[in-house]
Amino acid sequence: MAKRKLKSPKKIVKQIMLKFKSFPIIVIICFILDIGAISCLLLAYGPYSGFRDWLITTAMKTMNHKYLARTLYSEDMINKVLANNYLKEIEEDVNLDDIVIGNEETTYSSIYDEQILKRDKDALYKVIDLKDFDVNGYIVAVYNPANVKLALSTQFGVVGERVRTISKNNDAIVAINASGFEDPNEQGNGGRALGTVIKDGKIVWQGQSTGWGGGLIGFNNDNKLVLTRESATTAIANGMRDAVDFGPFLIINGKAAYTKGNGGSGEHPRTVIAQRQDGIVLFLIIDGNGNKVGYRGGASYIKMIEILEKYKAYNAANLDGGASTTLVIENKLYNNPCAYNETGERWQPNAWIVTK
Repeated sequence: MAKRKLKSPKKIVKQIMLKFKSFPIIVIICFILDIGAISCLLLAYGPYSGFRDWLITTAMKTMNHKYLARTLYSEDMINKVLANNYLKEIEEDVNLDDIVIGNEETTYSSIYDEQILKRDKDALYKVIDLKDFDVNGYIVAVYNPANVKLALSTQFGVVGERVRTISKNNDAIVAINASGFEDPNEQGNGGRALGTVIKDGKIVWQGQSTGWGGGLIGFNNDNKLVLTRESATTAIANGMRDAVDFGPFLIINGKAAYTKGNGGSGEHPRTVIAQRQDGIVLFLIIDGNGNKVGYRGGASYIKMIEILEKYKAYNAANLDGGASTTLVIENKLYNNPCAYNETGERWQPNAWIVTK
């Protein structure tokens, strides 16, 4: 029996295209829509859980967009996903004796250590681009922790201001966002901070709970970063000078928080404050896709911890993120915030600033 000659792939594709040409255009459109719908259903409900876990944890860690998860999934499914993707903080007090300000190493243990420590003699800070970590973001190393202070909006408690405005009003050279704030329907004016705010050793605000874990995040009179769950009164008695209330705590005494699955946080723009054992303060800013893209992107807690460990963060805490994430350098907006306005910036109650 004669051997049947196999058609080349090019001929097969050509024949398929010719058959498609004979179909009415409406049939082709319906076919494409069906393929798209099946693909979406497989993503949302198929055996691969990555997309489902990402969508649920991302949506449920926002203040106003939980409906994105609840539209597609039952409460049972959401709770199941959250139970398998979470972060557990280290249950320890910060050991402040481990922080020795000015005790910088003279040799570099890694390229990341060199990026932090190699600088001009009189440099007050250094900005490092995080392009090697497959994220859009920056580490700012602040060499004298005494220069890090909390600054408030001029009408704190009533109306917030852009971080750029807070920075300019306080003659800052670097500024990042600090407290979260009440934000009903994403229409908040940034005036009413979430949780407690301490400035210059005094309680200046006590708002509703943040609900993000963690606790008080701030600096004591020895310019050491303190992460504590104690009351504001106790923290002040123990020397706290400036603090905000947020979380979670990502690293305590060099030990990273435990993460299961994707860490339960999804991906968002992020702001983190940290300190190394030599006293150098780190501001970590992770951008999303800015204010002109619907999917705002960002990074997970797992990615944040990975970056922080590379740069030897000894204590580190998550601050407000998402559309609030803002970095200002020399009174100029340095990152790409994702609020829905011309610059992407939001009005906020306060900011961590660096002064000369």
